[in-house]
Amino acid sequence: MAQSSEKITFAGADGDQLAARLDLPDGNPRAYALWAHCFSCTKDIFAASRVAAGLTARGIAVLRFDFTGLGASEGDFANTNFSSNVGDLLAAADHLREHFAAPRILIGHSLGGAAVLVAASRVPEAEAVCTIGAPADPAHVTNLFQDSRAEIEAKGEAEVLLAGRPFRIQLQFLEDLESQKLERDIAAMKKALLVFHSPIDATVGVENAARIFQAAKHPKSFVSLDDADHLLSRKVDATYVADVIAAWATRYVATEGALEEVSSTVTAAPGTVVVAEAGQGKFANRISIGGRHALRADEPAEVGGTDTGPTPYDLMLAGLGACKTMTMRLYAERKGYALERAQVTLSHDKIHARDCAECETEGGRIDRIAVEIELSGNLDAETRQKIAAIAEKCPVHRTLQSEVLIESRHKN
Repeated sequence: MAQSSEKITFAGADGDQLAARLDLPDGNPRAYALWAHCFSCTKDIFAASRVAAGLTARGIAVLRFDFTGLGASEGDFANTNFSSNVGDLLAAADHLREHFAAPRILIGHSLGGAAVLVAASRVPEAEAVCTIGAPADPAHVTNLFQDSRAEIEAKGEAEVLLAGRPFRIQLQFLEDLESQKLERDIAAMKKALLVFHSPIDATVGVENAARIFQAAKHPKSFVSLDDADHLLSRKVDATYVADVIAAWATRYVATEGALEEVSSTVTAAPGTVVVAEAGQGKFANRISIGGRHALRADEPAEVGGTDTGPTPYDLMLAGLGACKTMTMRLYAERKGYALERAQVTLSHDKIHARDCAECETEGGRIDRIAVEIELSGNLDAETRQKIAAIAEKCPVHRTLQSEVLIESRHKN
């Protein structure tokens, strides 16, 4: 699948605008994944971009973002801590839930892995959690600036070098890390877990993976990254991680295709239509027609939808168009006309009532449906006119132009 990438922003845990990138597959995503980057890294680190590319190639959308005070995000890194990182993750999940679809997969790299393990139980839609080189204790990260610990404790803060860049670390950061009980959070997670770790990881030892795996309940899996480094700096390692996640997640994450099957949880009795929210974004709906047919309805992305199906007005036009072609087909067969194919193109808009000479409404705006009929076959002009005229008498056309009573009731 080809992919596209969109820059977006959303408010983090403390209200700062966080910079994010949403990597999308070509077509409707099978699922949405949320990526948490490593300590002092950014959303654009090689591992994040490579794994995201691999997942989108397999139909999984990925949201990766910069934590507060890092990369292109607003805020002061010195005022953040592990708990605020978890808060940023939950804010990212909220943004996906509101504007696209809730994340079904949570992926965390290094300290980001510890963060997703804590956040997982607070993202109810998430069914699969992956960690890559994650520590079993968030306080493990303090090893990176152990030489500055005495200064931090004495002065309340100190500037330390991480990956060649200066960062201001405050005492509250250390205290927050040391207050975490990650293994308790893992045990209470109740999600499928996939643990990636390299046995030669020099930054976070592989014994951390053993502790995470031991604390987790089933289903859980461990995958060795053999000779990969901590940052997955080789393309082959990042691609391998993406391949395994995509294959493993299908066991736990329902795909969008599955939502469209007739075996959906939305099932209509014969002679009825059932429409129910799909739980994807704000507007996506599943439609069951008579228990035999399944459709989707949604709104385009520019108005807050996820574009997983036609809009309600699109469906209305489709019903009218289908009724017209069926009516013309029946008429042509009854008359013996050589109609090979009937095609109807429809569009809907609103116009000022004063611009409609045939309308009874005099003020405001009215709905206008434009219909273009195209007929193929050995038909003379008079016959074409007759066939086209009968389309005006199709049942749906008559329903739309007649007085309609809609009776609604609340089902307890």
